Amino acid sequence: MSELIRFEKKDDVCDIFVSGEVDLSNSAELRKTILGALKGAHVVTVNLSEVSYIDSSGIAALVEGLQQANSNDKKFSLSHPSNQVKSILELARLDQVFTIK
Repeated sequence: MSELIRFEKKDDVCDIFVSGEVDLSNSAELRKTILGALKGAHVVTVNLSEVSYIDSSGIAALVEGLQQANSNDKKFSLSHPSNQVKSILELARLDQVFTIK
């Protein structure tokens, strides 16, 4: 596991903590972590409070996680997006698609 992503799993809940920049060079790792968490947990939350930048590949990883959760009757949400991430989500109107805590 890289310094970019860490996670905590308790019972049927998995919290994923992402930090730094999420871009094409590491978004595949985020995708793999999210999809793996959804296989082993019913509730997955991605904490984005420490993300300084996210590009379209990172957003795509989040969207794929949401789609996977929805198709398997699981709960997927984002929490504490940094100001940079929040503005990108709002610009793409994804703040209306994701559950954001």
